[in-house]
Amino acid sequence: MSISVFDLFKIGIGPSSSHTVGPMKAANSFVTALQQLALLTQTARVTIELYGSLSATGPGHGTDRAAIVGLTGEQPETVDPERLHKCLDELNSSPELMLNGTHKTKFDVVNDLKMNDTALAEHPNGIRFSAFNSQNESLLERTYLSVGGGFICELGDTSVKESISASPPFPFKSAEALLAQCKSQQISISELMLINEQSWRSRGEIFTGLLQIWSIMKAVVQKGIETQGILPGGLRVKRRAPDLYKALESKSKYNMITSSLEAMDWVNLYALATNEENAAGGRIVTAPTNGAAGIIPAVLHYFERYSCPANNDQIVRFLLTSAAIGILCKENASISGAEVGCQGEVGSACAMAAAGLTEVLGGTPEQVENAAEIGLEHNLGLTCDPVAGLVQVPCIERNAVAAMKAINATQIALRGDGSHFVSLDKVIKTMKDTGADMQAKYKETSQGGLAVNVIEC
Repeated sequence: MSISVFDLFKIGIGPSSSHTVGPMKAANSFVTALQQLALLTQTARVTIELYGSLSATGPGHGTDRAAIVGLTGEQPETVDPERLHKCLDELNSSPELMLNGTHKTKFDVVNDLKMNDTALAEHPNGIRFSAFNSQNESLLERTYLSVGGGFICELGDTSVKESISASPPFPFKSAEALLAQCKSQQISISELMLINEQSWRSRGEIFTGLLQIWSIMKAVVQKGIETQGILPGGLRVKRRAPDLYKALESKSKYNMITSSLEAMDWVNLYALATNEENAAGGRIVTAPTNGAAGIIPAVLHYFERYSCPANNDQIVRFLLTSAAIGILCKENASISGAEVGCQGEVGSACAMAAAGLTEVLGGTPEQVENAAEIGLEHNLGLTCDPVAGLVQVPCIERNAVAAMKAINATQIALRGDGSHFVSLDKVIKTMKDTGADMQAKYKETSQGGLAVNVIEC
């Protein structure tokens, strides 16, 4: 399987890549199949069944709404976030859906949207769509797995839908192989990734696409800074980014200690602004997931603010290098919080951000690998325990802390020569093993950890 940088960095919608983006893509895939099999016009009724983690925390993550809107043909990268907020009210007043935007069918939220907290054997995140004709006879049934980061696969089909068929010239399945290829070709990790990406897109398309990703990341931060109020969902979590921004802009409020920590404050701001927007169900870029979407933008903003002004080449190199580490995490472990806990989301994003920053600060491939290893190693065992099934507590702050951890990992790696005791490959394997050993209640089900120990007021 080949994974592109544009598979890891996808324009989507909050609050969750696995629970919102993935189900919407799965629903769209289902109605596309109905269309291709000439079954769409025969469809009189559709049902949705959510399994495992998608059921347990689905309402808080917008899974139900995303799947419903996806059946109408909407895609995560273009859908108006307001559609998700309004769709249930619209169905309650008129229980009908326009499948694929062209065919009207019945959909009763009470009877046709089913929750099953029992997970499918293949993955914690399962979703099944069924279509019936006017005689209630089955026309088509498809089951999908949302495997993290907006990636989906159909049950029985091992290919992930975002996979690319072409083979890149420098494939790598491990960090060891990646470093060996960089050494033999005398190129950096970002250069190797750029050559691989050109198997599928032109150099110009790659630069344009990644700079668009960066533009949207910046727009998300700006919107997070400008938008005040309470996040939806019932916890009444207040947005903090606007007040923090005002405080940072008011230099007169600084004392010696806060002034010396100014960079940390700004990194916190970028991460908080991004993840508050995600929690509100706004436009977001998976990096590599929505729950961890604030880490890479925060670190890249840090580089742009405190290094010499970042140019387009540096932005692209940062994202390409980050993607190389994300590919290793996804292919050899997981980036799904429901599968391995938050170590797979925040841990992977921390490693990716550390790698990207090390690259653009002049680090060698060995130092890049070392920075990624430090970033991931010190997130091992991190549980996914969202309070009330919302991507708010502890998710928002966790991104800010991990962004600072990524910067520190870079500092440590750049002070060394790239040699170190524990390899990135060993840490990724450890993450996979730890996730397998982790009890299900600590993996995005909201049945353990903070989710049950925090008293909701």
